[in-house]
Formats: sequence, structure tokens, C-alpha cells
Amino acid sequence: MRHLFGFVASFLIVYTLSAQQAGRQGGGQMPVGRFYGKMVEAKTGKPIEYASVQLVQNRMDTVTKKRKEVVVAGMITKTNGEFSLENVPAFGQSKLKITVVGFKTFEQNVSFDLKPGGNNGDMGGMMAALDKDLGNIKIEFEDKVLENVTVTATKPGLQLGIDRKVFNVDKNLVSAGGTAVDIMRNVPSINVDIDGNVTMRNNSPQIFVDGRPTTMELEQIPADAIESIELITNPSAKFDASGGTAGILNIILKKNKRVGYSGSVRTNLDSRGRIGLGGDINVRQNKVNFFLSANYNQRKSISNGTTDRTTLISTPNTFLKQTDRSVQEGYFTFLRGGFDFFVDNRNTLSISGNRAEGRFTPYSESDILIDSLYSTVKSSFSERLSNSKSRFQNNGVSLSYKHNFPKQGEELTADVNYNSSRNRNENVITNNYFILPGYTFSNAFKQQQNGKGNNQNIVIQSDYAKPLSENSKLELGVRAQIRKVENRNDFFFFDAAGLPVYNPLLSVNYNSTDHVYAAYTTFANRIKNFGYQLGLRVESSDYQGRLPDKNEVFNIDFPVSLFPSVFLSQKLKKEQDLQLNYTRKINRPNFFQLYPFTDYSDSLNISRGNPNLSPEFTNSFELSYQKTFKNKDNFIASAYYKRTNDLISRFQVKETNPANNKQILVNTYINANSSYVTGLELISKNKMTKWWELVSNLNLFTSKINLNDPALPEQNQFGSWFLKLNNTFKLPKNFTIQLSGEYQSRTVLPPGGAGTSGRGGGGGRGGGMFGGGGMFGQTTVSQGYSRANYFVDMGIRFEFLKNRQASLSLNMNDIFRTRRQDIYSESPDFIQNVFRRRDPQVLRFSFNWRFGKFDPNLFKRKNQREQDNGAGDMMNTGN
Repeated sequence: MRHLFGFVASFLIVYTLSAQQAGRQGGGQMPVGRFYGKMVEAKTGKPIEYASVQLVQNRMDTVTKKRKEVVVAGMITKTNGEFSLENVPAFGQSKLKITVVGFKTFEQNVSFDLKPGGNNGDMGGMMAALDKDLGNIKIEFEDKVLENVTVTATKPGLQLGIDRKVFNVDKNLVSAGGTAVDIMRNVPSINVDIDGNVTMRNNSPQIFVDGRPTTMELEQIPADAIESIELITNPSAKFDASGGTAGILNIILKKNKRVGYSGSVRTNLDSRGRIGLGGDINVRQNKVNFFLSANYNQRKSISNGTTDRTTLISTPNTFLKQTDRSVQEGYFTFLRGGFDFFVDNRNTLSISGNRAEGRFTPYSESDILIDSLYSTVKSSFSERLSNSKSRFQNNGVSLSYKHNFPKQGEELTADVNYNSSRNRNENVITNNYFILPGYTFSNAFKQQQNGKGNNQNIVIQSDYAKPLSENSKLELGVRAQIRKVENRNDFFFFDAAGLPVYNPLLSVNYNSTDHVYAAYTTFANRIKNFGYQLGLRVESSDYQGRLPDKNEVFNIDFPVSLFPSVFLSQKLKKEQDLQLNYTRKINRPNFFQLYPFTDYSDSLNISRGNPNLSPEFTNSFELSYQKTFKNKDNFIASAYYKRTNDLISRFQVKETNPANNKQILVNTYINANSSYVTGLELISKNKMTKWWELVSNLNLFTSKINLNDPALPEQNQFGSWFLKLNNTFKLPKNFTIQLSGEYQSRTVLPPGGAGTSGRGGGGGRGGGMFGGGGMFGQTTVSQGYSRANYFVDMGIRFEFLKNRQASLSLNMNDIFRTRRQDIYSESPDFIQNVFRRRDPQVLRFSFNWRFGKFDPNLFKRKNQREQDNGAGDMMNTGN
């Protein structure tokens, strides 16, 4: 009883003495106190800055009637390692939790030393008890962090999640010194053709850089500048509704935020004598994090191909045999930099910019033999020489702001992204005609195409996330995108004197502007082992096309559309998860699909857009199962079904060429009735032995296009599959070998929609051979398939110096010379086979040296020395 009375007296004294301190929070508040101390390294006693300090208490949840840990105070340690936790409840047991990158987590039970009887009536003692010094708290280094070097715990090459997959580029040896295209060839779920066009589940995905759209193409992004690749196969309502049939491919560029400095210097040389240079540095001191990266790469690309084509549109029918060889030489540079400014513990401002620039000189030579299929065959032979000059320039600026609220998980972000691109192409084509037999020169025809394009893209976005409880969360966001495209193509033919003469019939000047406005909300909740997320996105868009030279304007107002998403998940026993999701997406026709310009640069692939196209809508369903084993092996199985209405599909029409009055086939686009894609994808990551890791990916799928036109033949439906294997072998003496391969069976040609080429970038590419189907006569009709294809890539890396700071890599792509493009296509007007091979067995040797120091006191000591020297100078001057 005496102890109880003393405790009550203690409470009354504490309450009275702390009334002023708690008065700011209003009457009736419980007494509060303060914990403070200092974080130091266990071995050296150096203060540790930017450590996360949290104070938690175990309290009763009024909703679940269960006890749980609640954060009552928290902060980040100052540059001198000190921290002070204010307004801490005076009564109750608390736990101090401290975490900092590179150190072991620290936990300790703490409480105020309040004794029954009010500390013998000593008010000063009571006040002192409410202001408790925890002293110097010693934190030990994490075992996986080695001294002051840029070596940290190793990230796995592939991180598998039920909603997304993350591919870490640093572990991909076969892409060292290459571009983003080389990386994509080794990413599960991704297919890449020989021209760098990417498909995911047989459709073209949206290409993002750091979570936002980009005007850069994949071949313009160095592999050494990429941190990781994110694959989101069925994005929720939080993401852009475009790109519905394939999902999002997000490229995360390198950026470090650890205290201190770090960086790397690298170079490479390939078997064609082309070099690459690069380097990056990251510095974080106090409130500023600065990063800079630069790359220079030379390229020489060699391509060979053949085209066999029987044309049925005229009498007599003709058979064409074309042999092509193309060589493209040039270089590209990539520069990226920016900084993060940590205004305080809760506010961060970031600014970044990038610039890519390149120049290339493609040259191609084609031998074309045409037989007229009379009873007595008549033949003609021509030689086509194409000399081109192309240059591009891409610029991007990003400004972002992030505010963290006191409640954990509640945050507000806002950002503005601006991207622009400029392209200039000059293409001179000479056709030399010969008389057969004997190959006697007859005459020549020379023409020139000058193209230029400008593209500007602005995205303004803001997102807000608020946890409603421990298991529920609400997210809101708004977004606006404005894109402007200017494209001009001028055609010239050369007269008898060899002077260029402008051809207004084939030339065109075309501009466009489109706007997309969106807002979304999602609500997520978990009830025991069952979780769900409901989302709704609203989007409105419009498009305006202009032909300034002809004073023509056309406008398209796409109606306001709703895009719901539903994600259901269930945690099963023994580390198993099950998820079912549904989303609705849209594909708006892209620049080249709407472009009313007829591209005559390739006589076998004349193309034109259709400004009357409507957007296509896709409903996607996906059921996924994931199992994580005790040894951290992963297995994911996903069954998917996507149905698209008003599918944007390739189509051919017969027309008369205004230049020579001959009948031709023009490849264009129409809205088909509908289509669907369904399949089963299996991904497994296995640690076969201590030194062998295997990532395997099997995708079984089929698709069907319903044209709803009795005049057009239905496309045959058949099943397809591809298998991708990635082996990593860790050998003694710091050697690592990577062997990756892919096999793809016969596959139906993609329909040509999806609003993107699958290689990134946007509209505004001037010049026919760079915006159309290429120089090799590859047709773009929907009836056809790609024949089976396979390839194997290999890389080896040796790491040396202290803590493996330096490495030498040797890799070769397509080591068996089997990667190719082999396409069969047909229509009522032609039958065609196209075979191409590009850049097989290219050997590349790379060197990389990493440097850095993560000592948070590095700059503080340097600044202190400078201040000491400055003070000494002042004293000397005073004397």
C-alpha cells in the first residue's frame, strides 16, 4: 500500500513538473520526457551520421484487440552523431531501434528512472529522470561491408516478385560494354529481334526510364549506365493506361545515395576495332548528393540478308530475288548528372538531366534480280546503293520533390519531366539497271531523301500515399502528358546534269500535338493472409495533326475512359503466394501509325499511316503462383489472358505510284475486330550448387486475330513457345562465367499495334529507312510468322585488386552464329520470305575499376582541416 501511495505521489509530482512541457499539446496530456545520446563506431569511437533512430512501445490495438509495436518518436542522427527524442511518454517500457547502412542493427530496452515515492520528494531528481542521457551507443560494422571500399552485400542477379521482376545489370556479364538492347536479350519474359525491337509476351511494352516515358531508344542507352530492369506485366491503375497488351519495361539508371564518394572508370574494345569509354562518380556530403555519369561508344554494325518474293498483283506475276549487305558505322555519347538536396529529415528536392547524341553513316548495297513469270522467262537486274548520314540528339530534365510525413509510409511526391529529341537523316539512293544476259549497263536513277524530326514530351505528375492503418493504404495521383512532334521528309530526284530536283508529290511536312490527362486512386487492405487492392484510373486525351504546306488540320478527341484494376492475393503455407489480377488498358495509335505520309524509300516496303485509327482497349487477366524455398530458390507460374477490341493491325492496299504510274502495294493500318493472347509463363531461379546458379524461363502462348472481313483470309492459329536459360558459374580465383541462351519456336507475327515499336523513343524520326520497315523488304502485313530461332551468348569476368575493386571481362554474342530473322508472310497479292543476320560473334573486352570511400566523416575531417588552416592564417595575419 505504501508503494502504491508513493507511486501515485510520484505520478502527481511528475505531472505537475511536466505540465509546462506538455502544455503545448493541451490539457489532460500524459507527462513526457526526453531521451538523448550519441551514435559512435564501436572500434574507433567516430560519430555516425544519418542513422535512423526510432523509439517504439508495445500498445493495444483498439481495432484488433491485439498488442503491437507503435513508433512514438524518431529522427536521423546529426553530423556529430547526436540524437534527441522529444515528447516521450514518461511511463511504460520502450525499445530503442537504430539502423544505418553498413552497420549492424542495434536494439535496447529503455525507460525513465522513476521511483515510487517521487525520488524521496526530490523535484530536481524527478526532472533529471525525465531527461535521460543514454550515453555513447556503440554500433558495430556489418560483416558484409569491408572497410572503406565500394563493396557491399551482393544483390541477386534476378529478384522475383509476384507483381514484378527486377533484373540487376551488374550481374549480367554478356552485356558489359554494350547497350540496353544487349541487356534485354538476357532478361526473362523478354524477346529481342536482330534490330533491337523488344516484345514481352509477343507484344511491344512501354519503355520507361526511371519510371517515366522517354524519347531515347534502347540502342542509345549504354548498358554500363543501367542499374536494373523492372518488368511489370500487368500494371495497376497507378500506372499509365497506355501499352495495355504487354506491360511496362522500366530502366533504372545508376545512382548512389550512400554517404561518402564512389564511382567507377571503364573502357572496352570489340573485335571490330571499336572502343568504349565511361565513368561515373557519386558524392554525398551533408545535405547534398551529387551524381555524374558519362559514356562514349563507337559502333560498327554489319547486316546481311536475302528476300524472295512472288508478286501476284499484275500480269504476268513476278519473282524477285534480293541480296542485301549493310554496314553502319558511328558513335554515340551519353551524359547524365544531377543532385539530391535533403532540405531536412522529411523533404528532398532532386534535379537530374541527361543528354544523348550520336552520328552514324549507314551504307547498304542490294542486288535485285526480277523474273517475269511468262512461259518464256524475262529477267532484269538492278543494283541499289544507299548512302546515308544520320544524327540524333536527346535531352531530358527531371525535377522532383518528396515529402515524408511523420506517420511512417505517408508521403507526397511531385515531379516534372521534360524530354526532347532531334533527328536528321540524309539518304542518297542510286539504282543502276543492267540488261540480261550479259549484265550490260542500261541506265541509272538517283534520288535523295532528307528527313528531320523534333519531338518534345512533358509529363507532370503528383502522387500521395497514406496508410490508413497497419494493413490498409490509400493512394491518389494526377498526371498530365503533352507531346509535340514535327516531322519533315523532302524527296529529290537528279536530272541529266546531276542536279537535285525537288519532288513535291512525295514530300511532306507533318506536325502533331497530343495531350493525355489522368487521375487515379487505389485502396489496398490486408485481412490476415488475404490482401486486395482496388484501383480506378480516369484518362482523357486528344490529338491534332497538321500539314502546314497544304494548310490541312485534323483533330481527334478520344473520349474520357475508365480503367479499373483489381488485385487479389492470398498467402499460403510454406512460403507460398497466390495472386489474381485484372486491369483494363488502352493503346492509342502512335505517330507513325497516324502519319499520312507515304514512304517510298523501300520499293518492297512502301508504308503509310492512317489518321482515322481509333484506340484499342485491352482487358487483361493474370493468375500467378509463387513459391520460395528454404534455400531462397524461387518459382513463379503465371497464366495470362488478354483480349483486345478494335485491334490496330497491319493491312495492305493496292495503289498507283505517282512517280511511275505502276501498281504498288502500300502497307498501312486498320482497326481489326478483336484479338486475344493467352499463355502460361514459368520462371525459376535455382541455386544448383554453391558455384552454379540457374535462371530458367519457359513461355507457352498462342494468339488469334479476328479481322471480321470476309475478303481477307483468316490467319492460321498455332501454339508457340520460347525457352530462356541463364547460367552463372562462380569459379575459384575470382573467376565468373555466364552462359545464356534462348530458343524460340515458330511464332505468329505481332499485329503491329501496341502504340510503340518496342525499342523506346517516340515520333519525330525523319527519313524513310529509319521510320519505316527497313531496307530489306520485310513486309508488315498481319498474315505470317517467324521461323524458329535460337542463340547462345557467353561472358567471363576476372576480379582482382583489394576487395575486387577491378575486373576484366570478355564476352561474345551469338557464339554459334545462329541468331537470325527468318520471316514468312503472305497475302492475296504476294508470297515472301525474308532472311537476315546481324552482328554475329562480336567479341568485346572490357575493364572496370571501382573506387570509393563511405566514411561519413571524410568530408567533415577535410572541412575541419580547412577551417583550422584558415584560423591559423588569420592568427598569423594578426601578428
